[in-house]
Amino acid sequence: MNEKSVTTITLKKINKRNVYRYIYRNRLASKLQIVQDLHMGLSTVSQNLNVLEEEGLIERKGSFDSTGGRKAQAIRIVPDKKISIGLGILKQMYHIVAVDLYGETLCRKTIATPYSNTEEYYRQVAENTEAFLHSFPDSKDRVLGVAVATQGIISPDGSSVTYGAIMNNKDMKLSDFSSRLSYPCRLEHDSKAAAYLEWWNHRELDNAIVLLLNHNLGGAVITNGKVHQGVSMHSGTIEHMCIHSDGPLCYCGNRGCLETYCSANTLETAARMPASEFFTLLRGQRQPGLVSLWNDYLDHLAFAMRNLNMIIDAPVIISGYLAPYFTEEDISRLLQRINASSPFPMQREQIVLGTHGQYTPAIGAALYYVEEFIQSI
Repeated sequence: MNEKSVTTITLKKINKRNVYRYIYRNRLASKLQIVQDLHMGLSTVSQNLNVLEEEGLIERKGSFDSTGGRKAQAIRIVPDKKISIGLGILKQMYHIVAVDLYGETLCRKTIATPYSNTEEYYRQVAENTEAFLHSFPDSKDRVLGVAVATQGIISPDGSSVTYGAIMNNKDMKLSDFSSRLSYPCRLEHDSKAAAYLEWWNHRELDNAIVLLLNHNLGGAVITNGKVHQGVSMHSGTIEHMCIHSDGPLCYCGNRGCLETYCSANTLETAARMPASEFFTLLRGQRQPGLVSLWNDYLDHLAFAMRNLNMIIDAPVIISGYLAPYFTEEDISRLLQRINASSPFPMQREQIVLGTHGQYTPAIGAALYYVEEFIQSI
């Protein structure tokens, strides 16, 4: 193949990619818009649209309002042409989610099975994942991959868990899943996966701190539009920041970690009820004991947010299991407590609430394969 042929093939690929990504970014586009904005010839755009339509990647759906002439066809990508699967592995359960090419959740399921580092456990997870996929026609061709988010620090090469005190899953390996599933697989720290979802939903934030308020607390740092990993992959483990040296014993072996004050487990244990019941009573009956407990929780969270903001001057994203329960009143209390002692006051727009609750890590993990696909077009 001569150099001219290679150049022509490369140019065709670039044009196809640019047309697809333009439609992807704009959600709906007309042929004329693509021609004008990408500075391509009409025949080139038409040819690429035909190729993308033949491959099932785009569809013509409806039309734009007329501006005096013939109505322009509305073109969009087919969001569920490809799907990605996320697994959220927790100590007492695991979540399975499917997302489309825009990261929208198509289906989700929770299976209440305690984690154990056994053949039986991994076999069951694989079987339930495969059964979950059977609800999607042509899943063999549509599924991009299965991304596993778990509580534990992942090795730099992504092959295993290197620290897993919560679940005792230090021996968990990527191969435990990839050897049993007929799709590409990857392993990710749940907090990092959650942070990726939050960045996906707030791409205007180049930098941010993510507080994952799950049953066990987690954290992550976003810098320059990327989730920061660190030299040993434990960047952002905010949960082990000590706020009281003589405080409660943490699972890591130290005392007074933020985990012991601001995890959902700590709140539910102190309240002696699940979060759903706690917040129903808190918002409805305003029981003094529950109000005091929640205010204490918010005060500790504000203390941590203030200190973190001293180190990284960036918005804070409250994410995970407890995030959907937060109200504007709660945010106001956080800001009041933060700004009472901070030389650099935070503004309301610097606190962002996540919306996906306990499924955040699984959805965030699944987005890896979505991004990979979009970049590969």
